[in-house]
Amino acid sequence: MNSSRHPHQPAAHPPGPGASTALEVRNVTVRYGSVLALDEASAVIGRGRICGLVGMNGAGKSTLFKSIVGSLKPQSGSVRIAGLPPAKARRAGLIGYVPQAETVDWDFPITVREVVGTGRYGRTGITRRLTRTDQDAVEAALARVELSELAGRQIGQLSGGQRKRAFVARGLAQGASVLLLDEPFAGVDKRSEQMISTVLREAADSGTTIVVSTHDLHALPDLADEAILLMRRVLLHDSPAEVLRPQNLALAFGLDPLGRPTDTRRADEAPADGGAVAEAEAAAAGDAAAADENWDGETR
Repeated sequence: MNSSRHPHQPAAHPPGPGASTALEVRNVTVRYGSVLALDEASAVIGRGRICGLVGMNGAGKSTLFKSIVGSLKPQSGSVRIAGLPPAKARRAGLIGYVPQAETVDWDFPITVREVVGTGRYGRTGITRRLTRTDQDAVEAALARVELSELAGRQIGQLSGGQRKRAFVARGLAQGASVLLLDEPFAGVDKRSEQMISTVLREAADSGTTIVVSTHDLHALPDLADEAILLMRRVLLHDSPAEVLRPQNLALAFGLDPLGRPTDTRRADEAPADGGAVAEAEAAAAGDAAAADENWDGETR
């Protein structure tokens, strides 16, 4: 056990019996200047699991995703995807990312099919020319999210739900072993939400590990096998039912069941400022594509 772990901070939740580790985050700390966004966050997620990531705005969810995909280098800690550091996992096509809608330029002149096709770029080399196998994977992914008939449209012409489905299809086409989705259900219609949930479950049943950041707590038990409660650090990593207990949600959302203010900070730190973290994450959003190719996934 790590003796430096904060009081009440759990050890990383191990995969269940017979499950292999797909994603391992150990003691990751991230600062944006003076703003502490992640504080020794740790989690271990097994192969073929769907894990919900729950926390208020500014809790560090987007920062955690960026640390996993390697688009930022933490001040300390380590990340492994199928045993590999983020840069190597990315080059091997092992990790896929479905971003929030706000981070996408919907006016860019690219079709839905081309968006999904970018998921195959890790397999095409510098030419980025899709082979017949790549094209078949793209068409299969489009069919799974029922966008084949809209594949020739410019991506910005789709509805909010259809856009999300297109980016889920990109992750499917990539064939990633770990898929991260940042608020995939925000602003989508019910049909798209149900379709995305079904596709994610099918992917998990086929062995893909999925981490979903979501504010839709009511849908979490039906969607996820496990859940992480985040407020700069991992407060709890357990079943959705346990994470959603009122006294546990109170740790992350600021009030206990009796309505009293709840302080989850360490005694020697300033109070957690979710607004400051959210602003810092937004300011750094443009860095998501500029991954640190030299980071080996461990800060010493």
